[in-house]
Amino acid sequence: MLSAAVAPTSAERPARQQVDVYQIVHTYPHDSQAFTQGLIYVDGHLFESTGQNGRSSLRMVDLYTGQVLQKHDVPAEYFGEGLTDWGSTLIQLTWKTHRGFVYDRFSFSLQRTFEFEGEGWGLTHDRTQLIMSDGSSYLRFLDPKTFRQARRIRVTDEAGQAIENLNELEYVHGEVYANIWHSDAIVRISPRTGRVIGRIDLSGIIDERELHDPEAVLNGIAYDSTGDRLFVTGKLWPKLFEIRVVANQREGRVH
Repeated sequence: MLSAAVAPTSAERPARQQVDVYQIVHTYPHDSQAFTQGLIYVDGHLFESTGQNGRSSLRMVDLYTGQVLQKHDVPAEYFGEGLTDWGSTLIQLTWKTHRGFVYDRFSFSLQRTFEFEGEGWGLTHDRTQLIMSDGSSYLRFLDPKTFRQARRIRVTDEAGQAIENLNELEYVHGEVYANIWHSDAIVRISPRTGRVIGRIDLSGIIDERELHDPEAVLNGIAYDSTGDRLFVTGKLWPKLFEIRVVANQREGRVH
């Protein structure tokens, strides 16, 4: 069921016009064979969902070395997608097979599966619900126990135009950050209204000469809530970046 439109608050209005840029705080190694579909940071480690049939996996990764510390290979008929944590579990979507997996976060043992309609792209959560993207302009809010859809919102820009191709998601400071597929932008979305209240321009963050596949696009956002650190990477990227978001001062991108 579509939620009713809610007028943006005065605090949201100026932020919708803002296009922020970035500072690179640290650069870390990343597996250039990892087709990154989901990325989170929990208890000092990165957890990553990788895609492609026959190569999909769930991984625990050391941030500083990029070493894969723990890995579960997803059955070949599934294309791994978005990933989030919920309590002591990890929840992973698949692309077109309408199935999700719930794992024990420590052992990676499969606890249960669940079904959902449509495609699975990105996944994150707030305090009470899972938040899922499916490649469209909608975000779905799911009950974390039953995985039933509680509501959905359409994501629109300041002109009211729908934003399509919402991909990997992360919940940061009460906002939903979303990669836009085949774009160098992250949009910051109000989970209350669906309005885009800001954008982060990440163009130029990686030298394109280091990328060797047309699908090696920006896709991966992880937030360390304890250390207030933001990480980004891409599919098949050899690097992962810790960034600081800064206001665009017109004189150009800050590196």
